[in-house]
Amino acid sequence: MKKNLYQLYLVTGQFDLSDERFLEVIESACQNGVTCVQLREKNRSTRSFFEVAQAVKEITDRYQIPLIINDRVDICLAVDAAGVHIGDEELPVAVTRQLLGANRLLGVTAKTLKRAQQAQEEGADYVGTGAIFPTKTKAGPRTSQATLREIAEKLQIPVVAIGGINHQNMLSLAKLPIAGVAMVSEIMLAQNPAQKVQALCQTLEQFEIKKVE
Repeated sequence: MKKNLYQLYLVTGQFDLSDERFLEVIESACQNGVTCVQLREKNRSTRSFFEVAQAVKEITDRYQIPLIINDRVDICLAVDAAGVHIGDEELPVAVTRQLLGANRLLGVTAKTLKRAQQAQEEGADYVGTGAIFPTKTKAGPRTSQATLREIAEKLQIPVVAIGGINHQNMLSLAKLPIAGVAMVSEIMLAQNPAQKVQALCQTLEQFEIKKVE
């Protein structure tokens, strides 16, 4: 299995964690096998988001891991992050790409093949598809594994599975032509993030991860 930057994709969540613990978990995850970090902050002010993004960027830079900022192009540019991930409520994909320029990553949430193909045509570098399993962090109807497979098979860009994925259910995705899996609470709320990420990486060895050039 060839590693790629989407293979084990951490999406952050503050939950009830202190800021110190929040950063500790991210650092431990980066140190032990996470391949990409998306900073997702829905409830912070712009200044607070910027400050935590700076702190997280220091960590991801230390381990040469790309930092993706959820929604906020301005924060991405301000901290020189690797890219942005957007959903349906943010700026259009083509507009976001224009603002980001050609050299930063642009990820798009896509729950249907039509949306995924549109995102690809408008300049997305990858799509995140889900929620595959029940989850509190992604509202709305679930995306079937059949839809996930269809999207992954028909797109030329990488597809990352997201939503309710954990160590217990992730193997059900092992034969799908995806580029990786994204996790939130499974890592952020782990008592021992280092051991958790190491175990996830071992399980990912059984995946037929789609090669990303």
